[in-house]
Amino acid sequence: MKAIEIHSYGGPEVLQMEEVPVPRINADEVLVRVYASGVNPVDWKIREGKAEHPLPFIPGWDLSGVIEETGANVRNFTKGDAVYTRPDVKRDGSYAEYVAVRANELAYKPNSIDHVTAAAIPLAGLTAWQCLFTHGQLEAGQKVLIHGASGGVGTFAVQFARWKGAYVMATASEKNHDFLKKLGADEVIDYHTPGYEDTISSVNLVLDTIGGETQQRSLKFIMPGGILVTTLKPENKDAFDEKGVRLIGMYTQTEPDDLAAIASLVDEGWVKPVIAKVLPLEQAAEAQKIVQGGHVRGKIVLKIHEE
Repeated sequence: MKAIEIHSYGGPEVLQMEEVPVPRINADEVLVRVYASGVNPVDWKIREGKAEHPLPFIPGWDLSGVIEETGANVRNFTKGDAVYTRPDVKRDGSYAEYVAVRANELAYKPNSIDHVTAAAIPLAGLTAWQCLFTHGQLEAGQKVLIHGASGGVGTFAVQFARWKGAYVMATASEKNHDFLKKLGADEVIDYHTPGYEDTISSVNLVLDTIGGETQQRSLKFIMPGGILVTTLKPENKDAFDEKGVRLIGMYTQTEPDDLAAIASLVDEGWVKPVIAKVLPLEQAAEAQKIVQGGHVRGKIVLKIHEE
């Protein structure tokens, strides 16, 4: 099969298209024919060696495809099922024509969208869902502020929070304000504005995908008893404790029940994945360059098989 393989850590140039064997599956796994793979910041961070991964390896941990083969112990999926997931990042990933995935990591893909669109969901969608609901305990009527709202995680978080019935505030550059309001944001704030944090108050929950100074500035407007959930490193926890605000650092978990809930919202019309660009597998290096450059509206997706 064709796959992008990495033999040494480094820049985008280490992403090499190669012919490699189709993976063999264990009894609790399925072989998925990959139709599309999402591209995420974790991809280039692992490529650069910011996280340990045995070499060589195939990157990409965001996929939509069809089951080609099932292991002897798999009972809940059969050949031909359309599935999507964020597979284990410690294993070979989805920049490939086929990938072996544990069956307990899979969910059925949304019926109303194609594989390219579905591949934009798993990692970003799970991150947003778990930030807001698993860790943030967001309820209808509460006020939530989403930093980096025009990115992959942010675009899902805005739509999820709107569906839940929260008052949705978002930070983004001015060019993305109208876009985010169409997604469901009630209020959008330009993070370039000096002192913007002084104009906000009584926020129940903050979703932070920026970190650093943004995380600390957020403390000003979170009400006591509120929560800040960050996808990055929690900083200066003592200050949050002093105000009575919970500071939670989260790591996304592959939960099929969460993926199923998201698929239902997509099929019901509540949520629409935002795709910035679709590229072929051989342009994986270019895709990672775009993601690494930041300021992408939504997701970059690699299209691997025609539907």
